Amino acid sequence: KVISSWNSLMVSALADAGAVLGIERFLDAARATAEFIWSEMRDGQGTPLRIWRDGRARIPGFLEDHAFLLEALLDLYEATFETVWFDRARAIAELMIDGFADPEREGFFSTSGSHEDLIARRKEVGDHPIPAGSSSAALGLLRLAALTGNATYEEAAEGVVRLLWPATAKRPDAFGHLLKAAEFSLGGLSELAIIVPEGTDPSSAGSEMVARVRSRYRPALVVAAGEQGSTTPPLLGGRDAIEGRATAWLCRNFSCEAPTTDPAELGRRLDQRSTGPG
Repeated sequence: KVISSWNSLMVSALADAGAVLGIERFLDAARATAEFIWSEMRDGQGTPLRIWRDGRARIPGFLEDHAFLLEALLDLYEATFETVWFDRARAIAELMIDGFADPEREGFFSTSGSHEDLIARRKEVGDHPIPAGSSSAALGLLRLAALTGNATYEEAAEGVVRLLWPATAKRPDAFGHLLKAAEFSLGGLSELAIIVPEGTDPSSAGSEMVARVRSRYRPALVVAAGEQGSTTPPLLGGRDAIEGRATAWLCRNFSCEAPTTDPAELGRRLDQRSTGPG
């Protein structure tokens, strides 16, 4: 059988590896897997399903099926800058919040409100051996908030951090993924918008800029790239390609430094950015 959440983890790994190593077949495999999940493993309302076997998907998706897919689609967007993956990530985020969020006590339930009747709806904690659905939901929503400026995503994610922080402080070794989300929520996340002239491919026209980004591990950075005039993701909106050249806008909370067209200068600024709060 094919499990949605596990395949989403594979999409993330392939997208990251393909982007950093420049291996197109890894990206092709990530695209194909994400497309299979999207086209074959959702119900008529677009909600992810848990497993696929013998030509049919079934069982309503759990929180991890939504959250891992959200992160996978964002990883695939940042690897390719193809807006279809961003649009799909945002759609999954909305479904996840509507179906799993606990507005009274914060955090996310492991099962949706429309799932079969259970004695109790539990909340998954602990990032071992794979991330908990709640940790992944928090991190994915914080990344999405940074790309969109949507406070709803940020508030839902911070609810997870607040709810689980007492346990995380006692056993940090069991909450690696959630600690990353906590770092983001405390102000450690930067945003980078790369704007290229109209009619050019952002992955090629901005390749020198993108190469600087991928030259080092930068876990506290979200990246968007697109033509001048693009508004998907919203981080790109209102920014120009200066003098017809690929231009980098390095920001925090949508407040940006002076733009630069020099890849070396972008690399210097990125290297100076702290990966933690402050």
